[in-house]
Amino acid sequence: MTTVSPSIQVVVAYDFSATSELALHRALEVACRAPQHVLHVVSAIDARDGLPVLETKHVDHEYAEQIQKLVTDHVLRLLVGLAHGGRAEFFVHARIGRPADEILMLCREIGADLVFVGSHGLTGLERLLLGSVSERVVREAQCPVMVVREGTYLPVPRLEVSVYEHARTIYNPPHRMPDGEPNLNTWPSNWPTS
Repeated sequence: MTTVSPSIQVVVAYDFSATSELALHRALEVACRAPQHVLHVVSAIDARDGLPVLETKHVDHEYAEQIQKLVTDHVLRLLVGLAHGGRAEFFVHARIGRPADEILMLCREIGADLVFVGSHGLTGLERLLLGSVSERVVREAQCPVMVVREGTYLPVPRLEVSVYEHARTIYNPPHRMPDGEPNLNTWPSNWPTS
């Protein structure tokens, strides 16, 4: 008898900004790793101004459908462009309302297991005046939240890993599958586990 594992619901907030683009890429990487991941891309549309990618004077359901189509086409292009021929089950949600409210409402509706949000890195007065969607999602989400932003660390030299011989056991390099993907490498069965 085969058992089916439950799907893992992954939410990513996407508003066509640079940081939400990074969040979308990370979420796609996660969703493509295993078939049980289901990706939900949510675009929260400001009721007064819409989104900068598609200017409008009137935000309504037709406008939300246009945004939904733009996001769907974008996600499909990204999946085709992934090196390993990305495949993922995904849904696009275009919702009219305040971003944090809409993200959190979707999380509740689908029982989210993981959320990705971009961070614009606002601090001080900017953050006080504009608020922080990512901060609110982190505080109120009832699942893990990954806040994604551009890495700005300077490159750090890293030590080379060298093969060494040990008196009690020989070095076993990590196993690789034929397509180059790493496989689980476990310790020998004769090692004590407790």
